[in-house]
Amino acid sequence: MAGIKLATPAAKPEEYKNVFVFLETREDKLVRPALEMIGVGKRIADKVGEKLYCLLLGGNIKKEAKEAVSYGCDVVLGAESPDLSVYRTLPYSKIISDFVKQEKPNIFLIPATRNGRDLASRIAVSCEAGVTADCTELDIEQDTRILSANRPTYGESMLAEILCKRHRPQMATARAGIFPVPDKVQSPKGDIRINDVKIEKALLRKEILDFKKKNAVDLTAAKVVVSGGMGLGKADGFKLIGELADEIGGVVGSTRPAADMGWITRDHQVGQTGQTVRPRLYIAAGISGKIQHIMGMKNSETIIAINTDPNAEIIKYSDFVINADLYKAIPPLISSVKEEKKKLLAANKK
Repeated sequence: MAGIKLATPAAKPEEYKNVFVFLETREDKLVRPALEMIGVGKRIADKVGEKLYCLLLGGNIKKEAKEAVSYGCDVVLGAESPDLSVYRTLPYSKIISDFVKQEKPNIFLIPATRNGRDLASRIAVSCEAGVTADCTELDIEQDTRILSANRPTYGESMLAEILCKRHRPQMATARAGIFPVPDKVQSPKGDIRINDVKIEKALLRKEILDFKKKNAVDLTAAKVVVSGGMGLGKADGFKLIGELADEIGGVVGSTRPAADMGWITRDHQVGQTGQTVRPRLYIAAGISGKIQHIMGMKNSETIIAINTDPNAEIIKYSDFVINADLYKAIPPLISSVKEEKKKLLAANKK
């Protein structure tokens, strides 16, 4: 079209190789999304015979660098400084952008956490690259080494595949909780390169004075999640959900409508605008199964639905179904679990 000039490639794609992932930490400890990034990054790197580089910043990261290698990281590039012990946009984005410009990765993956989203946009601008946000599927074409980044669109009713053919690195943020944590490798071997760095004063314009801990629920780390929906009918219904969760060692989740009603706090919400979970067991009680909720829990290992409607959408995604009123179905479950616990306790005393 007249008057429109296409941007030229930032560099020749063949000059870029290997896969980079950013490893987010909290109090100098790797968080679960960081381990998820190692898993998906390693899978992509292995598919095209390249190496996985993990970028790690913090105040004391040597132990976590070894941990990253134990999960399959080939090379850890680290920067250590007391000023990096807490995430701050300017120093983190500057150091990582410098790593990217120096090493020229073909692909760079970042977890779609609050910090990750903040970081990805700045690095993309600095490195003249695009970024596909909030991906739920990531793969690579072996012949072209082009990243296939898939993300939900149209209210999560469809998946859009986004390809970056002209610019490098190919960047994407990955939704937390979607990708599995990899198993640790036997006899891990990796190259750890950590440098002590001094942060420029210009990058430390913001000073962190204090932290206020919020007692928020982290559903992403739970092995068992018991969620309630509008089928509960009232806020008190979550007491029953909580009792079942307590008995089986789980945490309480909810749908967005239940949270919107004020029946439970927002930090329990599972789904598109809540948390994405991947527990060993997910129990959905009184949940119809709107796509926004399904996208947040469909990768659970085992899903049990408790619902009076045999045609509810949640049934399609469930491994087991209890077609009954949850107020009649859950109390016997709780009683059965308590009884089994008593039997186990008695057996252990013998």
